[in-house]
Amino acid sequence: MIKHLTTLIRRTFFEGAPRSIQAKRNIFGLFVLRGISTAINFVLVPMTLAYLSSNRFGIWMTLNSILAWVMWLDVGLGNGLRNRFAVALANNDRELARSLVSTTYAFVGLISAALFLLFLIAQPLVSWSAILNVPPAMNEELSRLALVVFMFFCIRLVAGLIGTILIADQKPALSSLFDALISVLSLCAVVMLTWILPGSLFWLGACMSGAMVLVPIAGNVWLFRGRYREFSPSLRYVRATHARGLIHIGVQFFLLQIIGLVLFAGSNLIIAQLYGPDDVTQYNIAYRYFGVPAGIFTVVLTPFWSAYTDAYTRGDTSWILMTFRRLKRMILWFTIAVIVMLAVANEAYALWIGKAVQVPFSLSAAMAAYVVIVAWSSIFLYFINGTGKIRLQLLIAIPALLAMIPIAVFLAGPAGLRSTGVVLAICIVLLPGTVLWPMQTRRLLNKRATGVWSQ
Repeated sequence: MIKHLTTLIRRTFFEGAPRSIQAKRNIFGLFVLRGISTAINFVLVPMTLAYLSSNRFGIWMTLNSILAWVMWLDVGLGNGLRNRFAVALANNDRELARSLVSTTYAFVGLISAALFLLFLIAQPLVSWSAILNVPPAMNEELSRLALVVFMFFCIRLVAGLIGTILIADQKPALSSLFDALISVLSLCAVVMLTWILPGSLFWLGACMSGAMVLVPIAGNVWLFRGRYREFSPSLRYVRATHARGLIHIGVQFFLLQIIGLVLFAGSNLIIAQLYGPDDVTQYNIAYRYFGVPAGIFTVVLTPFWSAYTDAYTRGDTSWILMTFRRLKRMILWFTIAVIVMLAVANEAYALWIGKAVQVPFSLSAAMAAYVVIVAWSSIFLYFINGTGKIRLQLLIAIPALLAMIPIAVFLAGPAGLRSTGVVLAICIVLLPGTVLWPMQTRRLLNKRATGVWSQ
């Protein structure tokens, strides 16, 4: 038994193509760390519900999702760094790699400072109680919370670049360690607040946002003094020419991110405006439940973005095709797992959160369809994003965004489907990509991509 286990471990983690070995080691590490994060987040939901109440929990989730938009406002420089840093490493150009890191940190730092200044100017004019559809008496508390949370998000925008560097260097498991530590700190914060200051929306948001910043800051200090000392940011290595190159591809990623935010994070706001925070809570419970298989599949995919960049740069098409075959087989098991989770969804919710929140079966079914659609498309999008050929995504995403909002409002409102209608609207606009992304992938690998397919 032990001999067979040893043989299996050796074949899995020590034999095969170096790129595949590294991917499998990262997948294993990601499973462990994401498993820890997921378990803690599952525990956090009923604890936070008990701490705040369903209504205030919905308020926090909506406010957090709105302010989290700042994490995507780096004009795509993070994803530009992810691709170009991976190419620099594949070509063994260490000086270029450090210059890319330094330039990205400098420009994202400027963007972050500008965003916070604009927020300070606009804050007195914003009525958070109106935006979140809550009593006006809460406006002062929400304004203070929004200021603190936004400040932490701006800091995270810069500090979080260390995770991008780790992923570009094909070490996503180490990046995921930061997320696990943030989850641990958040759990500790909720436990302490329960003992010290029950029911405080402000202090819950401040502590959770603070944990989100503390960990990546420590990660920057640790890694740039150790493993990545040769790439540590320095003003001497900031180059405006590299910034233009990063922005060229980064702006396209940025536009896709903004569209994605409106498609996904904006759903919280639509639901809150139409039906209030309680429906937002239902939506987020279903999203987190079906986020478990989606998170597992993302764990599998995560190492491959930068691995695809490396393989495509080196012309290793055979490895890419082999990886696709394996991932396509996995999607069948993924779909079966989601169907089983849907069948037992009501029982699972009851065990997880008791009777605090009732999630309609229709919402669970729509969320199940959503995660399957996203998983299938992601198999190909990770490769396409790794090559930087994302113009077609942008051209498809813009009409999808324009269509999603009226469809969501109609299905959620006049059609009477409430939050289920919002999820169905997202599914509808994502369906064309399930055909287009495999087509683009085949053209890129066969060297037959022209025009928008190759841009």
